[in-house]
Amino acid sequence: MSETILITPGNLSLAEMRAIYDGAKVSLNPAAREAVDRSTQTVADIIAADRTVYGINTGFGRLARTSIPTDRLQELQRNLVMSHATGLGNPIDDRTVRLIMALKIGALARGYSGIRWEVLENLVAMVNGDVLPVIPEKGSVGASGDLAPLAHMAAPLIGVGQMRHKGRIIEATEGLALLGLEPLELGPKEGLALLNGTQTSTGLALAGLFATEHAFAAAITAGALSVDAAKGSDAPFDPRIQAVRGHRGQADVAAAYRALLDGSEIRNSHMHCDRVQDPYSLRCQPQVMGAALDHIRFAATTFETEANAVSDNPLVFTDNGDVISGGNFHAEPVAMSADVLAIALSEVGSISERRIALLMDTALSGLPAFLVENGGVNSGFMIAQVTAAALASENKTLAHPASIDSLPTSANQEDHVSMATFAARRLGDISGNVAGIMAVELLSAAQGIDFQSPLKTSPHLIDVMSLIRSKVPHYDSDRYFAPDLEAIKSLVEDGAFLKLMPETLLPSTRTV
Repeated sequence: MSETILITPGNLSLAEMRAIYDGAKVSLNPAAREAVDRSTQTVADIIAADRTVYGINTGFGRLARTSIPTDRLQELQRNLVMSHATGLGNPIDDRTVRLIMALKIGALARGYSGIRWEVLENLVAMVNGDVLPVIPEKGSVGASGDLAPLAHMAAPLIGVGQMRHKGRIIEATEGLALLGLEPLELGPKEGLALLNGTQTSTGLALAGLFATEHAFAAAITAGALSVDAAKGSDAPFDPRIQAVRGHRGQADVAAAYRALLDGSEIRNSHMHCDRVQDPYSLRCQPQVMGAALDHIRFAATTFETEANAVSDNPLVFTDNGDVISGGNFHAEPVAMSADVLAIALSEVGSISERRIALLMDTALSGLPAFLVENGGVNSGFMIAQVTAAALASENKTLAHPASIDSLPTSANQEDHVSMATFAARRLGDISGNVAGIMAVELLSAAQGIDFQSPLKTSPHLIDVMSLIRSKVPHYDSDRYFAPDLEAIKSLVEDGAFLKLMPETLLPSTRTV
């Protein structure tokens, strides 16, 4: 991607964050330099005046009452970074690391952190050179900042730790050399400014949001396809039903279903059938998916606000030289919103699994049992539905709220924490499971549409059928099934169904 996103501190949009996640380069608005330089000078003035200020010339956490002599301040910052780099687990993927770094650049460039412009320029160089810190995924409780992961992000700046370039793990010194950079000597407060903040939690949450949007678009598409495959009614999508309840998400998704089903020959063929009502998994899609959409939008608003926030500590206010300790590093907003998103996403998968089960059941769908001819000899989609059930059930545990947990750290100085990093990180597991469920439903519904031939589905859903059949042929007899599921799961995870959604439906893909 050749696009370059200009980071204007405090003003990154969700669409710009998505572009960075997808590979856009970044540049830092030079207009931000004046505020950055002022905050750096304020820190220098404090040291020159021999004032004792937390985070500048003291220890950290419970060691805040320990004063540090001026000649050891660089050592203090270096030791801080190295001692806090205690992460474990698999590395965070490069796309999310890019986003984490971009959010950190934007936050520090707002001019409340006392960090030099040169440090920000080096972070920009890493992002654009695709030479990225290796950040282990585990080790943050989401308060006092994402200390461990951000220490791993910061360590290469001083020539310590590991980096990744084109899939290869290299030492930080080699990575800096590839970029033409030398290790930095961090100045007063710079290490703390780099480590303190919610950017890891927020970056992971944004990655989860983008994956949720991909799964949601696929779910709307699959749900419409299932309605037609089972000869369900489109009456539940009538705008009058939605209007008298009043929820915006419900009305918006009902409109999306109407658009997808418009012009279906299958629907017209049973307009006057004797079926009174469809099961809830077909009939209540506007209500369930609408509620999910409302909460996706809520979470997106929280994540966008936090992504643009100043969340390190202490904060440097240059108008009067005050340096104030507070708690902006506490990631409770991210944790709670990630919990909401986890629940919404799990429900998207849950109702999809019920539609799959409906399609399997000939008494409910009118289709061949397990969606295959010659049942008995052929098992058809029987165990694919079991896979969907397993994934939906796993999500019930994964969606348990993380934000209600807290373990005190740092000798009870940090006695209530958010667990936001895990709350955000587990969205990747849930969205992967939902993408798998969607793969099963899309293939099941496509199979059902095939059985309705020669009647045709709607023009939009014909396009969906063409996409599915370009990857997976009709299931005429039992075959090795896993590659088919993986092929459609990849379409879901790549966002192939976003283009079928109204322009204003999803938060990070809005074009108007």
